[in-house]
Amino acid sequence: MPSIYEYVRHPRSEELHASKPVKTADVRRTNHPNFFVRLNARFGLKVTLAVGTMWCAYLFTVLALFALPSAIKQGTYYVIVWLSSSFLQLVLLPVIIVGQNIQAAAADKRAEDTYKDAEAVLKEAEEIQKHLLAQDQAISDIVARLEKLTAPPASA
Repeated sequence: MPSIYEYVRHPRSEELHASKPVKTADVRRTNHPNFFVRLNARFGLKVTLAVGTMWCAYLFTVLALFALPSAIKQGTYYVIVWLSSSFLQLVLLPVIIVGQNIQAAAADKRAEDTYKDAEAVLKEAEEIQKHLLAQDQAISDIVARLEKLTAPPASA
């Protein structure tokens, strides 16, 4: 008896077996053919890693506070200018980068978990396919036996 069902594996499942989840670090342009693109990417990453720390935020806070007495002497307008242009920009920049780094790490973790979930679902689906193929074989055996039992006797 011919097979009841022919399983055709989805091409994406092969890609899933051959790859790993993409992380933020994997997206860097370190393999770009243009030297200047690679240089800029490395330099930008190093600056971002240096500025994107709470230690840098503390340093920038101290740096901005040096100009505060001068701004206070000049009046309210200059205090507002100091606050908006010096203090907030200097301090918030590294704090925002720290927050983005934390969010990127969380996104990487979510992506890896989603990848692992997809891999688990794929494995479960493969097991279901194996189970169904075994059932197909058992059904085929039962049908073959029934056909033998119900076949008309051969005439002599």
